[in-house]
Amino acid sequence: MRRFTSFLLGLFTGAVLGSALGLLLTPESGSDFRNRVQGFLTKLKTEVQQAMTERRAELETELENLRNPTQPPQA
Repeated sequence: MRRFTSFLLGLFTGAVLGSALGLLLTPESGSDFRNRVQGFLTKLKTEVQQAMTERRAELETELENLRNPTQPPQA
């Protein structure tokens, strides 16, 4: 348990230091950087929602096929 706690502490410390250095050393102004990060996060959110919707549809189709085994599986 001690090794795991040390690992998590090191991971957290590295993430905080890496983020701080990234923000301090960026060549862009603060507002430009925030806009770029916000755009990236918006795009990421949209992509995750789209992937979630597609996967949900696949799982619902698979569940329906399992509930009605007389129907041939859809490809």
